[in-house]
Order: sequence, then C-alpha cells, then structure tokens
Amino acid sequence: MAYQAGWQRSQPRPVPESLEAQAYLQDYAALLEAVAFPSVVFDHRWDVVLSNAAFETLFGGVGPHPTAMPGDNFLRFVLFHPDAATVLGEHESSWCLPMLAHFAAAVERHGQDRGLQSIRRDIAQDPIMEAAYRQGLPHWIRAVGPVAVEHDGAVRPLVHPDPRWGRTDCRIVGETPKTLQDMGYTRMTLVLREARPMAAGPRRTRNGAAELRVV
Repeated sequence: MAYQAGWQRSQPRPVPESLEAQAYLQDYAALLEAVAFPSVVFDHRWDVVLSNAAFETLFGGVGPHPTAMPGDNFLRFVLFHPDAATVLGEHESSWCLPMLAHFAAAVERHGQDRGLQSIRRDIAQDPIMEAAYRQGLPHWIRAVGPVAVEHDGAVRPLVHPDPRWGRTDCRIVGETPKTLQDMGYTRMTLVLREARPMAAGPRRTRNGAAELRVV
C-alpha cells in the first residue's frame, strides 16, 4: 500500500482496520508525495504512518538504529538516535526539549499506552535524558513559556544533506485535516528556508597574517 512505501523500516507502520481509512491514507500518501518539503504523518506515539520522499531525503544519511529510525518513530529518533544532532540543529534546545514537552503531555492523556510507557522506560534508563525530563524540562517551560513548546509555527534549525539547502532553518507547519484527526493522526511539514549565509572566515594578507572582515 502507498502508506507502507519508502525506505526499509525496522518496525511495521500502524495500519488502520477500516478499508475506507486505508483507502483514504493511500490517496493522502499521493498528496503528501506532491509536497516539495519534508512532511510526515504520525500517531499519538509518534509512530510514523506516512512520509514523503523529501522527508526520507532529509534523514537519508542517518545510520541504522534498532528502535529510533526517523521513519519508524520520530520522537525516538529525536531523543535516542546518535545521528539526530547531525540533521536537527541546536538539537537539545530546539528539538529535544519541545519533543519531551509534547511527550509529557501525551503521557498525561494516554498514560496506559504501552508504546508511550516503553519510551518512558527508555528515558528513565538514560540518566542524562531522565534528568532533562524530570528537572530540566519544567524549568525550561517556565523560562520560555508555553508558546515556545508548540510545534506549529516554530522556526528551528536544520542541516540538510543537499548542499543547495545546507545549514538552514525550517518553519514547522501543522496541517492536519479532520479525517486524519479522527484517526488519531497528526501531520507535520518542515518548510525549508534558504540556506543561511556562511560567515566569512579569516582572510590572509600578503604577509600571511589573518585578517578578519565583517559581512
């Protein structure tokens, strides 16, 4: 089916039981593929249901991982994949902490969900991540305010493998139609911006000394 196409995944994607819902997702996958920017649909556990080619290109250079591939579970990728910081700029402040905040909210709503409980156990087994979740996260939310926690509208740094984009920013756009909402799914699109201008390095004078210049 269309929503199962793409890179090889270590975990099967969640599949709705209704044939009508499956048909809708097949058509929605075609719509998603027409989008030029990385776009992904996931459930309340961040298990990926749909992703387009642009999403797969963005994360195509990350190495294998048994539980934290971006096409399997986006939250696990952000929190646990060792290569996440090579794509997600300012990884801790711009990506990890907002995702942990959303995870904490999901745990409040779906506390008995086994998938979320599994993620919670993995956080607890990482002392640094556990400290960030229990102590750092509440302090960060108080410091930045609830608006900074929201994904929709946030501008966050990325490092795109395509040099035409390179080190850039993306605006996260939440655009979930009612039918997806009713299925318990959320869509997120990363609208890429033009590559950031590279800072000028030291320029050498004729005698070999370094000369800094302001751009």
